[in-house]
Amino acid sequence: MGHWVRSSSNSPLPHNAFHAGHDTDGSGIYVGRCMYEGDLSPAKVIPSKHAAYVSHGGKEHNVSSYEVLVGHGYAWAPSSDGRVPRHAISTGKTRTGEPLYVGRASHSNSVIVGKVHPSHGCLYVPFGGQEITIKSYEVLVKH
Repeated sequence: MGHWVRSSSNSPLPHNAFHAGHDTDGSGIYVGRCMYEGDLSPAKVIPSKHAAYVSHGGKEHNVSSYEVLVGHGYAWAPSSDGRVPRHAISTGKTRTGEPLYVGRASHSNSVIVGKVHPSHGCLYVPFGGQEITIKSYEVLVKH
């Protein structure tokens, strides 16, 4: 199974980081998480851009300090409308304590990581400066 490794925009990608998708230019996207506005939120890490990105309040935000998921024993399970399958991995929580999960979806010729927010009934992904709402997605689960 995996674990979280602290990282930053100035650090190399940790060995055995969990690859989750690709950006529009083909750059690899990895699973991350960070604190933002009181939430421990899933994030997309793009090493070639020396950054991680989180969605919050309708926008995409660049963060310089984050954690990267490393290891193996994970898979992706289809879901929709804020639902999460059995064995979904809670990777964060809102400041009010609601669990958040890592999700991913295809959007504009990319496969993007974001946060499944169950009470909002969707996956939010940071993309192009915005927080994009997606109803049908995959959720990271223990394999």
